[in-house]
Amino acid sequence: MMEFLYVVWDAYPILFQIGERGIRWYGFLLAIGFLLGYLIVSKVMKKEGHQQNNIDKLAIYVIIGVVVGLRLGHCLFYNPGYYLSNPIEILKVWEGGLASHGGAAGILLAVWLYSRKYNIKFLAMLDRIALIVPLAGGIVRLGNLMNSEIFGVPTSLPWGFKFMKNRDDLQPAIDAATGHCDTMDFNCLAEFWTPRHPTQLYEAIFYFIMFISFYFIFKKFIQKWKEGTFLGWFITILFAFRFVIEYTKVHQVEFDGWTSAIRMGQILSIPFILLCLALMARGYGWFKKKSPVPEEKDKT
Repeated sequence: MMEFLYVVWDAYPILFQIGERGIRWYGFLLAIGFLLGYLIVSKVMKKEGHQQNNIDKLAIYVIIGVVVGLRLGHCLFYNPGYYLSNPIEILKVWEGGLASHGGAAGILLAVWLYSRKYNIKFLAMLDRIALIVPLAGGIVRLGNLMNSEIFGVPTSLPWGFKFMKNRDDLQPAIDAATGHCDTMDFNCLAEFWTPRHPTQLYEAIFYFIMFISFYFIFKKFIQKWKEGTFLGWFITILFAFRFVIEYTKVHQVEFDGWTSAIRMGQILSIPFILLCLALMARGYGWFKKKSPVPEEKDKT
């Protein structure tokens, strides 16, 4: 009975063709994420008195930082040996391979450079950028779903997805189906295909909920909190979730020994969590030394 609840996922990753070139769902959704993020941040910053040309310059910095960070993050964090030996391969973004932690680092660097050049408060600007990150992140995860990538480990839960484009599951399905039905038939293989956690959907749903929640938090508290406090709350919750959700994902990098239980995504999340806990502590004044109470002079 539970078998019928599994989702057989065989989405075509190409949205439409232009000649011999195909526009992929992932690229289209990534562009939508950038556009919506730009519109929201632009609206917020205009209300705060920022000029449109300065907002546009910030957008250029952030887009370049995100794209470069996403690509370099994947190359250096997940397969450094190959890409350092074949540096020209780093430029082949169209072949896939982006890492969100690298994108986060790219945003930090881009906003820092922008703040230095235009004399803007670095942490205050990051508070504004952080507002739209979960919205863009959720949209991008839908792109990952359309690509049938970044999926999870096998599951017996009724909402598991059978990712039919995952070649690693092909032979086990053929072996299981042999003697039961025609293994050349799609529906036959789908019945015996391994269901997996749809981690892309888990993340997308969480990010959309996070965006809605933090949008109202931003409106209520951004003028009351010290700059960087909103960012601290946001990234701490975001990367704490990323740390937990990694347990449902397939390993992208294999470690030996005791570290085999740790995913690369978890290792990369730890510095962000620690940094932003420090920002929260700073925002609430936990680092301030208490002034000593002056001793009363003896009047006798």
